[in-house]
Amino acid sequence: MQRPATPHLEPGTGSPSQRRATPRFARRATLRRSLRLLGSFRFEQTDPARFYGGIAADTADMVADFFRDLTGRDLTGVTALDVGGGPGYFADEFGAAGARYIPVEPDPTEMHAAGLTVPGAVRGSGMALPFRDDAVDICLSSNVAEHVPAPWLMAEEMLRVTRPGGLMVLSYTVWSGPFGGHETGPWHYLGGEYAARRYRRRTGREPKNRFGVSLFAVRAADGLRWASAASGSRATILAVFPRYHPRWAWWLVRVPGIRELLVSNLVVVATKR
Repeated sequence: MQRPATPHLEPGTGSPSQRRATPRFARRATLRRSLRLLGSFRFEQTDPARFYGGIAADTADMVADFFRDLTGRDLTGVTALDVGGGPGYFADEFGAAGARYIPVEPDPTEMHAAGLTVPGAVRGSGMALPFRDDAVDICLSSNVAEHVPAPWLMAEEMLRVTRPGGLMVLSYTVWSGPFGGHETGPWHYLGGEYAARRYRRRTGREPKNRFGVSLFAVRAADGLRWASAASGSRATILAVFPRYHPRWAWWLVRVPGIRELLVSNLVVVATKR
């Protein structure tokens, strides 16, 4: 398998556009940040506002860092399309940064799960985004690709609606990592269906993330393969890195096998040609 042009961030390496994309977020990726994010996972089911609020703030900071390094601008006045925006936890963070935030979510129940109202929210599928080509400055998706049956079709759609010179940020949970099974983990290592059945026996209810229906096995290698295929004619790959790791551990992305187990969440950052 051919690797993408930039399998992880290295300050001072790569093309000029890649060098511009490097410093700001790399400085933010500290061990303290990693521990804060990983510690929040225990609240995903019991206190989702606390969990998703922290993820939303981190996502807005991450996107703003890459956008500033790419364009020299902050998020003021930009249009940011969030594929799989869910109940709207991200809206406040992107709004506070000055962006026009538009979430797309196929499930109306999910859109209203937290009792939040997001003006301009769109019901639609990430695999067939209801937007014209080159429509938005930024297209992002956080922890959604593992919930759709055709995640790389979704990635193509995200790239399609991003304007040339705009930013695409795709972040997803790796199946063989510790969080791959979501609430059914760590039993997903014995198979997604087994983990779902065990969760049902233990709790008396179906898991929210049902394997084969709303949760799918997506590998780190899949993201690397898509980045490699997109690189060149359609996009410049700015970075591929493990989201919840400190900067000094990003080398894990380069190691086959190990990355599937230890890269719990992969981020692909690109700019459209």
